Amino acid sequence: MLDTERLDAALLELEDEIHWDAVPMLELAERYERQARLLGDDMLVARARLSQANMRMRSGDVAEAAQRIWHIHQWAVDHDARRLTARTHLIWSAIHRHLGDAAQSLEHAVLSVELLDDTATPHMQIWHRAKLADALAFAGSFETARDRFDQAERLTTDFNRPFLRLYVLNNYAYSEHAAGNYEHAERVAQRLRVLAATHSFELDATVLDTIGAIELGNGHYAAAEQTMLQCIEKYSQIRRDDADAMPEYLLNLARAQRGLGAYERAQRSLDESRELCADRELGHFLVQVHQEQAELHAARGEFAEAYEAHKAFFEAYVGLRSRQREAQARTRQALFETAEARQEAERFREQARRDPLTGLHNRRFIDEQLPRLIGTDPDLTVALVDLDHFKRINDQLSHDVGDQVLVQVAKLLETELAAVSPDGFVARMGGEEFLMVLPGCPTARAGREFDRIRRAVGAYDWAGITRGLPVTISIGVACVSESEKLTQPGLLSTADRNLYAAKHGGRDRVVCGLPGADRAPSYRDHASAA
Repeated sequence: MLDTERLDAALLELEDEIHWDAVPMLELAERYERQARLLGDDMLVARARLSQANMRMRSGDVAEAAQRIWHIHQWAVDHDARRLTARTHLIWSAIHRHLGDAAQSLEHAVLSVELLDDTATPHMQIWHRAKLADALAFAGSFETARDRFDQAERLTTDFNRPFLRLYVLNNYAYSEHAAGNYEHAERVAQRLRVLAATHSFELDATVLDTIGAIELGNGHYAAAEQTMLQCIEKYSQIRRDDADAMPEYLLNLARAQRGLGAYERAQRSLDESRELCADRELGHFLVQVHQEQAELHAARGEFAEAYEAHKAFFEAYVGLRSRQREAQARTRQALFETAEARQEAERFREQARRDPLTGLHNRRFIDEQLPRLIGTDPDLTVALVDLDHFKRINDQLSHDVGDQVLVQVAKLLETELAAVSPDGFVARMGGEEFLMVLPGCPTARAGREFDRIRRAVGAYDWAGITRGLPVTISIGVACVSESEKLTQPGLLSTADRNLYAAKHGGRDRVVCGLPGADRAPSYRDHASAA
């Protein structure tokens, strides 16, 4: 059992390393989540869950990863967890790349970089830019992608991370190779080799496979064969068995050997790859094996056999595309269902912050928004509004009529305030009392605006609702700059004292400023401040 500090460090190690073996890392992330729950630390729980989503995606369960990522992202946004939000966008980018959606992949990759701040680790600063470069290359923006790869590489020097530079260059070289830019890919791969030699890094199988594929693309078959043999030997030495790694390495080896004219060696490598694909049900690589078998038959002049192998390739390709479309459909459905659930949650969240009678914001919304505004806006002004003689309306006409009056007053307050400040809002405090919030408006101007609103309420034609009974309001105003305490209770207390003064001064008026003799200006009709 880890304590909070050690669990934080363990999660950071999981987040800031490139892990090739996803399954054991998924189990580790699940164990970290259980420990975080025992500690009662929601941030650590969210980070562990994000690592799980990442490992699920990398192990092929893209639909499950897509379904989980929404909830983690929403938690991160709600809790202003900027670094965690950036990480969610990075994984989202990879999910959309699996879906073949270059535009969405790029959009999330951009956000993953834009959200980086001083809390981002050196690994994040580097790797998020490298993955943005990947997304740009996937979208066909190669010049911009190269700029981002160069930027990521410079950061590896700034942060003294030569080992991470190795993988930035690997991704760079692979992106150029995938785009068919074989000469550029070879130049990047050569820089990669020089870096490895300079720092005595042993190139692992993943990097060697990239180099071998580039050598193949440039027709350097002898070099590609040696690189792929070294890749397979290196992979055989590690205690890991990614299902599709060895079949891919053997397939590239067979291609190199065919290019050399070493057809018997190529056939043996291809047969071994085919056997692994069949044992492990790797349909996506089996398609490529069938294609390579057709090429090998043709190279040997066995055209009938090449034709049969090509038919097998085409059949496997059609089946693979069908399975890929089904997998993409499952992932898109998972994204859609989760988005629906998120929208529904947001709808309920909004409903919880609205007054059911008037549709205005309620006290919960005030408690969430007002403290932030008080802390950031020195010219923030608020006004407590109370209906005059409202009990008389309820007693003489009915509570139903009283509700109609409240609804209409709410509309008037909201409409009139919006004309003054689109950023302001009106909320119902309870009963016949409302709160108007006016950002960036000092007391003197605010007092005049609220008095105009007061007169608009009194001038409204209430005959159709109240049968001749007048409807007026009293308003107590308070500005942050004049409040005794820079807190929500302090500001509302000042506004409440001014509302009390307005009520006892004859109602249907606005009182603002600091309460006290000769200090609180009062507005009523065309009268000057009292």
